[in-house]
Amino acid sequence: MTTNEILTTGQRDAAVLTGAPADITSTSNASNNDTPQPITPEHRKVLAGSMVGTTIEWFDFFIYAQAAGLIFATQYFNPASNSSASIAQIIAWASLGISFLFRPFGAVIAGHLGDRFGRKPVLVLTLVGMGGATVAMGLLPTYAQIGLAAPLILVLLRILQGISAGGEWGGAALIAVEHAPTNRRGFFGAFPQVGVPAGMLLATLFMLVMTTVLTPAQFEAWGWRIPFISSVVLIGVGFFIRRLVHESPVFSEMEDLKKKASAPLSELFRKHLKTVVLAALIFAGVNAAGYLAIAFFVSYGTGVLGMGRPIVLLLTCLTAVAWIVSTLFFGAASDRWGRRRTFALGYLAMIIWALPTWMLIDTANPLFFGIAVVVLGVLLGVTYGPQPALYAEMFPAQVRLSGVSIGYAIGSIIGGAFAPMIAEMLLDSTGNSLSIGVYIAVISAISLAAVLMVPRTGVQGRNLHH
Repeated sequence: MTTNEILTTGQRDAAVLTGAPADITSTSNASNNDTPQPITPEHRKVLAGSMVGTTIEWFDFFIYAQAAGLIFATQYFNPASNSSASIAQIIAWASLGISFLFRPFGAVIAGHLGDRFGRKPVLVLTLVGMGGATVAMGLLPTYAQIGLAAPLILVLLRILQGISAGGEWGGAALIAVEHAPTNRRGFFGAFPQVGVPAGMLLATLFMLVMTTVLTPAQFEAWGWRIPFISSVVLIGVGFFIRRLVHESPVFSEMEDLKKKASAPLSELFRKHLKTVVLAALIFAGVNAAGYLAIAFFVSYGTGVLGMGRPIVLLLTCLTAVAWIVSTLFFGAASDRWGRRRTFALGYLAMIIWALPTWMLIDTANPLFFGIAVVVLGVLLGVTYGPQPALYAEMFPAQVRLSGVSIGYAIGSIIGGAFAPMIAEMLLDSTGNSLSIGVYIAVISAISLAAVLMVPRTGVQGRNLHH
């Protein structure tokens, strides 16, 4: 096969920017390029940098989610807990979700800077912002010590986490996809996605160790702070790894061609608003279900069902492992099956599993609880692994980082931002957990409809410009 038959990502982007014709292989020729291209040492650096750095940042983000379900209602939103434990928990979940409102702001900043100055500087900046806020949370006095300042500062730090997270995902995803061999974008894009369940696993393991080796009184007094403060070590590790990764080849080629001077954001909203909306809706379903797995199940299992905290945390760890394996598998599978088909299968399965999940969980039996959440972890990977490749194929190169970051940020607001809070409110008003299952089924159906509206890009996703 000649180089004219299959163009590299950067060559096709160059053709689009200059108006030159591009010989893009059609879907009918996909079978001729099914042999995986070799992974080079530079590829390995990119995969390690995108996955490890993302894992560290999401550890920071999710350790807050774990603490919101276990600690913050009583220690930082104490006036509410004095009147109603459920209201205090709803407020704690709201503090978890408020940071999502600032993700688009982070995405705007990161997208604009990343499209102009490169992906890597943005990744380093967001890493420091996220980690610094996490360490500060671990040192923050409680409401009993400094009064109203405690929850206010906690929320401000959470907002800083939201801004950093909004700028994090798009850069990490694209730096992997843009380095990928032509027919392995789904597989490469799955590596930064692994950072989410891996961060969840790391955060949950930390909480599991703390709750196992400490007494409940010790954990609530100071033990919960240790995972937050330890983030200072993880920042150093992630910073070192990301320094090893070279800049995206697509960005470098765009610089050589002196890309258009118009601001990426203005072009994005003028020409690609519909695509941004579709990207947001596609992500909403998996993000809503994911935040139940990340945060709500632990709180529900211990607070409502009366299960032991260590066993629920252990089952949450198994859910994260299933999510990791599934993300890698279905990211690679999307290179063969196509992005839309993989997503559609995932969301159909999510809709079907939404109610049985809660029927099994409500038994309070560790085996059935584990089956429910581990199967959900597998289904999360089906619609999460292929996401970076699908998003990259939806936007042209000159607005790609802005487009995927903002679409992702808005989708996280629609989906996961207040999913635990909505679940708590549904449970409080109906007294029936099946109402939460209906909520997940409905939002998954909306995401499924959005996926089916995305134009086909070929089984291998070769055409990155439609």
